[in-house]
Amino acid sequence: MQSIPKISLERANFSARLKDMLESVHGLRPSPTIVAREFNFRFVGKPITVHAARKWLVGEAIPTQDKLRSLAEWLGVSVDWLRFGGVASQTNGVARVQATASTSPQENLIRMFLALPHRERLLAQAFIEMLGNKNRTVQANGLSESEHTNHS
Repeated sequence: MQSIPKISLERANFSARLKDMLESVHGLRPSPTIVAREFNFRFVGKPITVHAARKWLVGEAIPTQDKLRSLAEWLGVSVDWLRFGGVASQTNGVARVQATASTSPQENLIRMFLALPHRERLLAQAFIEMLGNKNRTVQANGLSESEHTNHS
C-alpha cells in the first residue's frame, strides 16, 4: 500500500478547511467562480483566475502567503489555522464560527449584506429602499399591511 505524500495531504487538508469555512460561515457554495470573484473583490494585489481558485478547492495548490493572509481575513480565521490546521489554531476558527452563530438575525443579515460584492450590495440596497417606501405609503394611507395586501 502506498502512502499519500505529505504535501498532497497538506493541500487536501487546506482545501477541506477552505471549503468548510466557505459553506459553514459564509453560506457560499465552494465553486471556483464564486471563490475567485469574492477573493478578487477583497484582494488588493493581482487578481486570481478561476483556475487558481479551482486548484485551491480541489487540493492541487495552496495560495501564496499574501493570498493566504487575505483569504484568512475574509474567512475570519487565523492564517496558521487555514494553512496548517491544528488544535490550538482551529479553536480560534471554531470560536469565530460559534460567535457568528450566536449573533442576532439582524447582525447576521448585516454581515451577509457587507459580504456581498459591490454590485449586489447596491441591488439589495435598492430593494430594501423600495420596500421601505412601500411601507411608508401604506402607513400614510392609514391601511394595515393585511388590509393593503387584500386591496392589491
